[in-house]
Amino acid sequence: MTHLLPALGMVLAGTGFTFFMTAAGSAVVFFFRGEIKPIYQRVFLGFAAGVMIAASVWSLIVPAVEMAESQGMAGWIPAAGGFALGGLFLMLLDKLLPHLHSDSDTPEGLPSSLKRTTMLVFAVTLHNIPEGMAVGLSFALAAGSDSTVSLAAAMALALGMGLQNFPEGAAISLPLKKEGLPNWKAFVYGALSGIVEPIGGVLTVLLIGSITSIMPWLLTFAAGAMIYVVVEELIPEAHLDAHSHAGTIGVMVGFLIMMVLDIALG
Repeated sequence: MTHLLPALGMVLAGTGFTFFMTAAGSAVVFFFRGEIKPIYQRVFLGFAAGVMIAASVWSLIVPAVEMAESQGMAGWIPAAGGFALGGLFLMLLDKLLPHLHSDSDTPEGLPSSLKRTTMLVFAVTLHNIPEGMAVGLSFALAAGSDSTVSLAAAMALALGMGLQNFPEGAAISLPLKKEGLPNWKAFVYGALSGIVEPIGGVLTVLLIGSITSIMPWLLTFAAGAMIYVVVEELIPEAHLDAHSHAGTIGVMVGFLIMMVLDIALG
């Protein structure tokens, strides 16, 4: 049991940071008085998308392949299988909890904007579960002396997740404020969407002794889930009109920074 304590401490620190960034993004509601300028929103969302793409490759898929090969398994099997399962899982959630991109999708008798915001809260919360697992796994593995995942790589992943969580927190709290909720209540709802990350991270590290053989699958599962979020949510939102250069630049810069972090620090 004692050997779990350092790993738990690292996991709580890593997932606590990602939760803090969600709460920090939600706190924007206390300072923002009007609508976010579209160009800033596109840059922010594009940056988050670029960070997530790079993190999925270098912080999740590459370590998963190395772990699988160290276990005597062909690395591409869990890389492809876990990635596909992660994407399918998020696709199923999308069907069960549709994001309601258009007003015509809204059930009768419920304001379209409020219904869409409610679905966003559920979607972001559900998306945060595999993210918390990914960060928890990375820090738990970094705590092991023979791990293929370094502490720097785990920290880089947590940083990438945190950068991605900031706009998610704001994306929840600001629409809730627009629907008439008090600032403090909009902030609480936005912040609580990220509490599943520390919970998922801790549960993962508590089970890590019994799931060693499937850890490569879990890492690539999280990568597939994150790429689905990027393609389904972030990139489309970052390119809402014909003048999409701001969102494109955001993606490129986010990918570049995260790639450098993962390669130079990992």
